Amino acid sequence: MNELFDLTGQVAIVTGTSRGLGQYFGRALAKAGADLVLTSRKRDSLAAFEHEIQALGRRTVSLELDVRDLQSIERMVSAAHESFGRLDILVNNAGCNIRKPATDITWDDWNLVLDTNLRGSFFVAQAVARYMIPRNYGRIINIGSVTSVAGYAGLAPYGASRGGMRQLTMSLAADWGKSGITVNCLAPGWFRTEQNKVLYEDQEWVDYLTERIPAKRPGQPNDLDGAVVFLASESSRYVTGQTILIDGGISTGALRALPIKKTP
Repeated sequence: MNELFDLTGQVAIVTGTSRGLGQYFGRALAKAGADLVLTSRKRDSLAAFEHEIQALGRRTVSLELDVRDLQSIERMVSAAHESFGRLDILVNNAGCNIRKPATDITWDDWNLVLDTNLRGSFFVAQAVARYMIPRNYGRIINIGSVTSVAGYAGLAPYGASRGGMRQLTMSLAADWGKSGITVNCLAPGWFRTEQNKVLYEDQEWVDYLTERIPAKRPGQPNDLDGAVVFLASESSRYVTGQTILIDGGISTGALRALPIKKTP
């Protein structure tokens, strides 16, 4: 493997690896050589994925994590460091979503989404950075979304949390750059996940979406592999504070305007 993308001997924490994109991120990093810390609110839900990663020849540890609980965050990060003696990479993936019209969002809905996606991500990054700073090295990858840069109806709390993730990424990059830590935001476009799979059961909606994506298809999870390995590796050493959209081009907005009519 090209040494610029080789993660052999490095340790990556990937939060929210019981299902979905978190597992794809973890799998990509493991194939590039990284040992993994897997997390979920229910540790038992990680067993099958842990065995899969171990079958690749990687060391793993599975830890319980509730990103809405500061003590849970601190316990997880401490146990991760105790298990491996180093923390090189963090993929801040754990998140949730509530789809409702803005007029129906409750106080508790708002708190659940923002506390999970934004506050939780900050305090996980903070806890991990405290181990990275003394070593003058680290790669922090916050997971955002196309909603980090674009607004969609029915996603007010989620969009606020992902927009906040973009701003948080820039702030932390400025804060920790002097300590050899890069902080970037990987922002997927429209990918089918457990959170949104009901949308993809509506073929009319899928066709509508596909028409608006320049690449003419929704994302497939493996479309994210190269980006997460790049941001975790030596190849991205001078990239920090950036939001990298992996979205098939939908964020360009190119297809939202009416086509230009040719004049006679």
